[in-house]
Amino acid sequence: MMCSSYNIYRVGISFVIMCIFYKSAVDSLSELSPQKYFSTLQPGKASLAYFCQADSPRTSIFLEELNEAVKPLQDFGISVAKVNCVKEETSRYCGKEEDLMKVYLFRGNILLREFPTDTLFDVNAIVAHVLFALLFNEVKYITTAEDLQSIENSLKGKANIAFSYVRAIGTPEHRAVMEAAFVYGTMYQFVLTTEIALLESIGTEAIENAHFYFFHCKQVLDLTQQCRRTLMEQPLATLNIHRFIKTMEAPLLTEVAEDPQQVSTVHLQLGLPLVFIVSQQATREADRRTAEWVAWRLLGKAGVLLLLRDSLEVDIPQHTNVVFRRAEEGASVEFLVLHDIDLIISRVESNTHIEEIQEDEDEDMESPDMDIQDDEVAETVYRYRKTQLPLELTVELTEETFNATVVASDSIVLFYAGWQAVSMAFLQSYIDLAIKLKGTSTMLLTRVNCADWSDLCTKQNVTEFPVVKMYKEGKHPVSYTGMLGTENLLKFILLNRISCPVNITSVQEAEEYLSGELYKDLIPYSSVSVLGLFSPNMTRAKEDFTEAGNYLRGCVITGIYSEEDALTLSNKYAATLPALLLARHKEGEVESIPLANSRAQDIVQIVTNALLETFVSI
Repeated sequence: MMCSSYNIYRVGISFVIMCIFYKSAVDSLSELSPQKYFSTLQPGKASLAYFCQADSPRTSIFLEELNEAVKPLQDFGISVAKVNCVKEETSRYCGKEEDLMKVYLFRGNILLREFPTDTLFDVNAIVAHVLFALLFNEVKYITTAEDLQSIENSLKGKANIAFSYVRAIGTPEHRAVMEAAFVYGTMYQFVLTTEIALLESIGTEAIENAHFYFFHCKQVLDLTQQCRRTLMEQPLATLNIHRFIKTMEAPLLTEVAEDPQQVSTVHLQLGLPLVFIVSQQATREADRRTAEWVAWRLLGKAGVLLLLRDSLEVDIPQHTNVVFRRAEEGASVEFLVLHDIDLIISRVESNTHIEEIQEDEDEDMESPDMDIQDDEVAETVYRYRKTQLPLELTVELTEETFNATVVASDSIVLFYAGWQAVSMAFLQSYIDLAIKLKGTSTMLLTRVNCADWSDLCTKQNVTEFPVVKMYKEGKHPVSYTGMLGTENLLKFILLNRISCPVNITSVQEAEEYLSGELYKDLIPYSSVSVLGLFSPNMTRAKEDFTEAGNYLRGCVITGIYSEEDALTLSNKYAATLPALLLARHKEGEVESIPLANSRAQDIVQIVTNALLETFVSI
């Protein structure tokens, strides 16, 4: 259904534009003869060429806009060149006057599309049209409500939809949607329309502006049920779309039992507040239903969490039922008494704002538009864009050095894209990690810029950015799936120092494992230990647990005990073999969970669910 948008970047595009020569500020365009240009076309090489003759200046405005488009097109792997024609040139691209007013889109030496230059009226139109032509599989253009309903029905239970309305093809909003589709097109089905009637059919009142909706279809199993729809309320810009999609990917509701001041979620990273619905054991289910309703109302605006008062070590005022925490660093939490859901919504909406970036007077003229720098990740990249990172602390890998490096030493590899804000923000965290581990780790920290080595990233099954993988000799690479931060990645690396599941050989060693003594240096990074208990003849059950332990590696410590005296432990902890013992070190408790007829994926789910009740970061 959704082809990889990254393949487009990998194979490369040649984009040829016909014009009449005009000597303007196009110094950034490489100048080639037609023969030289065509000789450079090859599979995997992207090229944007402007064919020009030297006797008419009437396309000066278009040349200026094309020059503005050089950098953004290069960010998507499309380089730019200007090809100078002479009167004797016989190439069809240096031919008739009418041909000189068209734009030609190539992949390698194959013509894909041609556009009249008057449709490429500015830099936004150029970028939007090029990406739209390339992403025809990722972005479906529709004109009727029936088209939308058909796509929605076909994706129920399978995938979510990113639906957008723009006033016209080639507008800044259209460009923003195409840039988002280039990044997220493999994860969601992008659907685009320019029909106001279609926008009206889904109940939108303010139809004068562009709109972006997220259709929650993946969780819908009943084909008669309509997909929930969440509207992005911010202006339709690339960074806003990224920020909005990240909130759609986050859990709708999370249960926590820790100090609200210490909780960290993706919402805070994106500059959104947190709302804690305070609950207690006696009213937990009713409170959870209320919290879910609030979470749907605030989706994309705030993170919603269910705070379990009974398990808290910090005091919360007796009558408090809502705790509000702003996203600003250092902001204190507010303890509130709100008995109406609308009051909670109002509280969030009246207190949500995005920090403005103040541009210094001496900034260069090529700085990004401050009107759209409202994504906290991109803001970080912008704010520190002139800071020189100590990249020498990590090893840069290429297609030639990658295999030899990961075979020669255990390696952590960061796959990132130099054109993407999230990648560049995480690169800073990755360098911070290198500083923390300098001189103490046997793991080699490396990086691959997929903007330069797209084939290598494709071979390593990297289709979105950033991605971190751990390579160890003789083992399949392990992907890091945690939050994009220094401490979380550090935890992943340290927990991977031991080979899970650990083979426990005696009852005494098992007790030390469950108490946290066996790996006490790792307890700060994993306050939970999981032990699988089996009798020696439970071969299939042990294989399933081992597979689950491998999957959970870097997330939690797992061990396995299958000696003849396993019954000693099962009797002590009231567990029927096969069983799972979950040791919570903070609470000093050991919980037993039966594993009869549980396959590997079931065990992973059991452990994940058990951890989620207390550990929000898993």
